[in-house]
Amino acid sequence: MGDAIGSMLASAVGIAISPAALIAVVLLLATPRGRTNGPAFAAGWVVGLSGVVGMVVAAGTGLGGGSGRPTWAFWLRLALGGVLVLLAARQWRARPRAGHVTPPPRWMQAVDRFTAGRSFGLAVTLVVAKPKNLALAVGGAASVAASGAGPGGTAVAAALMVVIGSLCTLLPLGVGLLGGSGAARLLGEWKAWTGAHNAAVTATVSAVLGVAYLGDALTGLS
Repeated sequence: MGDAIGSMLASAVGIAISPAALIAVVLLLATPRGRTNGPAFAAGWVVGLSGVVGMVVAAGTGLGGGSGRPTWAFWLRLALGGVLVLLAARQWRARPRAGHVTPPPRWMQAVDRFTAGRSFGLAVTLVVAKPKNLALAVGGAASVAASGAGPGGTAVAAALMVVIGSLCTLLPLGVGLLGGSGAARLLGEWKAWTGAHNAAVTATVSAVLGVAYLGDALTGLS
């Protein structure tokens, strides 16, 4: 089980470093339906991430591979590493320049009109439609499946991956609902910082983990 947890830990942390998800929770909590929409968004994130991780773990476990990590896991890691490095380069080139204002996504402009259902759906979309999140979810889940852990260890590692990967929604939600009078100020500071450094954070996480994926894959294949 230790190998399964260790193999997915970096990927789970990379998912948790998701500026868009944190900003979404903060914005939703500030709306008139915040106490409904905030938890709905967090639930959607957990469900979406659980779905991706569960499907990949089930498929990877079915592929098997005998003793040691199977070859398919290294080829998949190689492909995902390439995707993450390319994503990092694109994100860095598209970063906002000084003096230029980037318009916010449409969902941010409509957040005041969101229902719990739309909040839930937005979270699922951010999990499966954001290349960085999807690549890391697939990569981490595949590592769990290829670790050779038994059914119990695989289940624990997959569940832990979902919990760690969901901290970007669960932590601000907890602060917003339980943080008292200082919660709004603290969440506002988090939102301002992540909004200002969104491109840099995403590019850095994608580059670092992409290179790590490539290195691991090339070592395994050689």
